Amino acid sequence: MSEQADIAAEAEVVQTLDVPLAELRPALEAVLMVADQPLDHVSLASAVGYPAGQVVEALDGLAAEYAEQGRGFDLRNVAGGWRFYTREQYAAVVERFVLDGQQARLTQAALETLAVVAYKQPVSRARVSAIRGVNVDGVMRTLVTRGLVEECGHDEETSALLYRTTSYFLERIGVTSIAELPELAPYLPDLGDMDDYDETPAEPAPAADVPAEAAAEAEVGPESAPEADPAAEGTAAEDTAEPAAAPGGEDRG
Repeated sequence: MSEQADIAAEAEVVQTLDVPLAELRPALEAVLMVADQPLDHVSLASAVGYPAGQVVEALDGLAAEYAEQGRGFDLRNVAGGWRFYTREQYAAVVERFVLDGQQARLTQAALETLAVVAYKQPVSRARVSAIRGVNVDGVMRTLVTRGLVEECGHDEETSALLYRTTSYFLERIGVTSIAELPELAPYLPDLGDMDDYDETPAEPAPAADVPAEAAAEAEVGPESAPEADPAAEGTAAEDTAEPAAAPGGEDRG
């Protein structure tokens, strides 16, 4: 077994050191500088021609060196790969330069839809719409266009398209996997509180301030109203009819 291990180690050395190479750390920096996505240590080892173990050690050393020197950027292992990132304290400067007066942030509707996909994935568009209570077709297209959400097959029962978040989404929020997303439980109401709320009858809405005289009239109601005087009604009818009997039908008063 030891002879086979030695042979494998020699083969690895021959394979990795077959091509003339530059120094390890500068070579890693050069490759990472032009990378448009995070690169894992295996891909980097293949690119620079060094064993994977040495590459990991060099990457950790570079990350610590940048942090110690207070550079404007960091080397981080995010979403399963290594990549350069600007430091958080310089975010305002970078944002001003990149946006240049343009609004590039996601809307509230897009953020809510993205959160549903992140916690319910894989999920269909109809399911997201049902959870949010609105149509999300346009928002989902925006998220797909920005590379935050992608299609991941069909539902077995309904054949609807399923969606999930992308590695770019993980990279943007600074985590390596969905398992690192914060728990929702601390932000949800306690079940006991919800039961108490359901069992407690709703209190009637407070009545508006009503004058005492108006309240007394309302309590009397039509049945308790005093009876009308027939004689008075007749007099009122005569008084009302007199103007109509004037000659010519005009009001001459």
